[in-house]
Amino acid sequence: MTSLNPAFWRAGAMSSLTIMIVVLIILTLDTLKAISAGGSHVPDYTVINQTIGYRYDAVAAHDVPTISGSEPLFGQTYSSADAAAIVRQGKLVIQSRACMDCHTFFGNGAYYAPDLTKAWLDPVWASMWVPMTGARTKADAMVAFLMSPERYVTWRRQMPNLHLSKAEAQSVVAYLKWLSAVDTNGFPNNFAVLPEGRQ
Repeated sequence: MTSLNPAFWRAGAMSSLTIMIVVLIILTLDTLKAISAGGSHVPDYTVINQTIGYRYDAVAAHDVPTISGSEPLFGQTYSSADAAAIVRQGKLVIQSRACMDCHTFFGNGAYYAPDLTKAWLDPVWASMWVPMTGARTKADAMVAFLMSPERYVTWRRQMPNLHLSKAEAQSVVAYLKWLSAVDTNGFPNNFAVLPEGRQ
């Protein structure tokens, strides 16, 4: 009988395995395309040259990043290569200083300090930190804070001085600005100011 023939079952298993491998490859390539810089959910690094905002999208039913006009970081427009280099450097600084021992990125890390996924979009930088640091811009205020956090104590939990150079602090700010433009499907939930009547 065919049902007892080992060759039949072997051929069926091999066919199923081949189909599943092909499906897995297709899904992997599609995912990599979406999550790589310049993909559908992750902007190119040159987004640091633009204005990044956050708004509620009724169709998606969550908050999404908005990318609009020109807003050069530190008063300079970065080429594609320079933008990629400064963002990558910022990521390396964050890794080398073990920032995830206190902070989270995309919800991963420690919960001692705030999640930094949308830190660039926090309105407190402009309303509180720019006046406190005497900086001209939000980006400059972030650099001032990162270089000397002990000078700007506002909470019980104080960020330690990580002894960042100005270039390192600027690269971290570039990374945080780029990170804020990533479409995280509404994470962190309720980060944006809720419109009146929305719960």
